[in-house]
Amino acid sequence: MNATLVKPFALAAFAGLLLSGCGSTAPSMGGNKGVVSGAAGGGTAEGNNSQLEKCSETLGTVALQEETNAPWYYELRRNQLGSTLPVLRLMIQQSNCFVIVERGRAMNNMMRERELEASGEMRQGSNFQKGQMVSADYTMSPSIQFSGRTGGAGGGLLTGKLGLLGAVAGNVKRNEASTTLLLIDNRSGVQIAAAEGTAGNFDFGLFGAAFTGGLAGGGGGYANTPQGKVVVAAFADSFNQMVKSLRSYKAQTVKGGLGTGGRLGVDGGSTPASKK
Repeated sequence: MNATLVKPFALAAFAGLLLSGCGSTAPSMGGNKGVVSGAAGGGTAEGNNSQLEKCSETLGTVALQEETNAPWYYELRRNQLGSTLPVLRLMIQQSNCFVIVERGRAMNNMMRERELEASGEMRQGSNFQKGQMVSADYTMSPSIQFSGRTGGAGGGLLTGKLGLLGAVAGNVKRNEASTTLLLIDNRSGVQIAAAEGTAGNFDFGLFGAAFTGGLAGGGGGYANTPQGKVVVAAFADSFNQMVKSLRSYKAQTVKGGLGTGGRLGVDGGSTPASKK
């Protein structure tokens, strides 16, 4: 075969592989890594991501709080993505770093059962007496700093002699997300830890169009699912970073004690530092 014909056919075959394969690359957690999956029962994890950081012993109880009025949460809804809490709860329990206590909507059901017990409608031996609920030592709050799609990747790299290749390359999009997890001590209100994570993946799509070289192509939607997966991967990366920092945790201290005025005095103030 003429050498001038081999290159276009090879490029066409490469484009065919892209179009016949999956619609996106595997989501990455700080790289090309997997996302949260599997199950957790007590301190046992099944089918979990091997890249998820683990703790040999739990660090305390934690409740999760999501800011549903934050702009990033509305953006999730706009992209038909739900609450981040279910996947975060699974990830945290699989890690064995914290025991999760319910402080969300299921709390209403918990209190309803106690109301039924107090009304006398419960059977004897139901054991819903006071003093059984477990306190939350910490509160963990998730947030998304950035989540979006960047422009076409490599549009000028695969044009070659077939217009099809240029269309494929021009419709490769990168999903990116940056997330943060905050850990607050509920008794003191002190922030224990903060961690940021990132993730990214690629979408492959094909716009419906007629292409040169006698090739005509059908459509191909640009799915929202890869974007959701990359957000989850970014949160997993955030959690991994937090666990790594907590392994060598050392409490912050202020001379004179926390909340007694600090070391930075002001003129005429009443704190110890102000009187120096």
